[in-house]
Amino acid sequence: MQNHSIDEIIQIIDFGAQYTQLIARRVRECHVYCEIISYRTPAEEIAKRHPKGIILSGGPNSVYDPNAPQADMGIYELGIPILGICYGQQLMSLQLGGKVVPAEKREYGSALLTVIQPYPLYADMPSKLKCWMSHGDNVLEPPPGFEVLAKTDFTPVASMADHTHKFYGVQFHPEVAHTPFGKELMRKFAVNVCGCHQLWTPESFVQESIASIKSQVGDSRVVCGVSGGVDSCTVAALVHAAIGDQLTCIFVDHGLLRMGEAEQVRKDFAEAFGIKLIFVDASERFLAKLRNVTDPEKKRKIIGEEFVRIFEETADNISDAEFLAQGTLYPDVIESGTETAATIKTHHNVGGLPKDMRLKVIEPLRYLFKDETRAVAKELGLPEEIVWRHPFPGPGLAIRIMGEVTAERLNVLRQADDIFISEIRAAGLYSEIWQAYAALAPNLRSVGVMGDERTYACPVILRAVTSEDAMTAHWSRLPYELLEKVSNRIVNEVKGVNRVVYDISSKPPSTIEWE
Repeated sequence: MQNHSIDEIIQIIDFGAQYTQLIARRVRECHVYCEIISYRTPAEEIAKRHPKGIILSGGPNSVYDPNAPQADMGIYELGIPILGICYGQQLMSLQLGGKVVPAEKREYGSALLTVIQPYPLYADMPSKLKCWMSHGDNVLEPPPGFEVLAKTDFTPVASMADHTHKFYGVQFHPEVAHTPFGKELMRKFAVNVCGCHQLWTPESFVQESIASIKSQVGDSRVVCGVSGGVDSCTVAALVHAAIGDQLTCIFVDHGLLRMGEAEQVRKDFAEAFGIKLIFVDASERFLAKLRNVTDPEKKRKIIGEEFVRIFEETADNISDAEFLAQGTLYPDVIESGTETAATIKTHHNVGGLPKDMRLKVIEPLRYLFKDETRAVAKELGLPEEIVWRHPFPGPGLAIRIMGEVTAERLNVLRQADDIFISEIRAAGLYSEIWQAYAALAPNLRSVGVMGDERTYACPVILRAVTSEDAMTAHWSRLPYELLEKVSNRIVNEVKGVNRVVYDISSKPPSTIEWE
């Protein structure tokens, strides 16, 4: 299900760039809805969506590579403004008759942009601007009808424009934070060039989603899996606002939850909503399915399928239940693999769904990032405790235990995780961290000394990150005193652990979760 302000759509043609999702974020931050589509999308399909503008993303290829992705030439005949970024500018140049060559000196990193012609992308900006470059090819000669808007010392055509057709190109990356004026440039393109009215707001999203859900569901009933996190609770609130008592929520305790979480979720949900909630204790069932399973992808798929089977079994007792609502977010979709993005890890609610499932899926948040979901949650009036709860993956602690999941290992991890989170809260740092948790490496043993005796036990790994949308993340610089206190408590209080380590990896190259 897609939600959009129809007059606000900008479509981003993706050529496999690592920054494509950041382009989408910058456009949305301008209160303009955008969609990421494949470079294989025909121009006639693009025209059907009536976009106000098109953005050609960057990409890892040279435009001269034999298998370099190409845009349908028909996009240039649609009468729609187009902005090419990096590879997008090079491809536009090549397709419209310009000249692209390998750069004599490749540009990677910060560069100083000299503005030659400020209108329209650089209006009211300084003539010298810092930007971020990452390219090996250059536009040597713009296509006929284009003029050069800006240059750098090593890039003669750092930006170009055909004002008649409203085609624009930039060789740098306006979507990254290292280009300080980038968001303003994107706003000028979306608003000043494309004529968008900045209608994409949490309020408009809620209104359009409610109307869309009503239309899709009709008189049928919907079951919604809730975990207590902001994603599933926002979906529950959204669907309930649309269809009221036609919604039944299901909370499945899969035995992979954190300390006291099942009880806390039931309490929070009861206080926040007047929605029927069915509680299912399936902990033994999930543990049985996970016995002897060590591969993280298999864990995710097993858990995803088992969730759906339980929802279907529960729905069998609810007359006219035809739909399953779930809190899939855009990062889940991207990381699970798309045509232009590699599979990083299959999220259980995306790639882990069984192909023969009976219920039809409703995913109102499928194209939202986490911060956008939180904004929608606030618009719906969800309590702060739910809005700002740290993300917790659907497979739960199963993907925070490296190797086989057992009841004993879960008990060890729950204790360690509870100590870590409680100390973060006590230090007043919970709201400053995007996500924090403990992980367990039970098959990794190390020697220790406790009470003058040799130990040979497993380590606990602490992980805390800051992020805006989970697509990228930086490790949190927690105070040494806090880490020392957490380490001492875990080693002293959790049996079977003799070492605590802190993960200082960022995403990329790592992911936030260990599995």
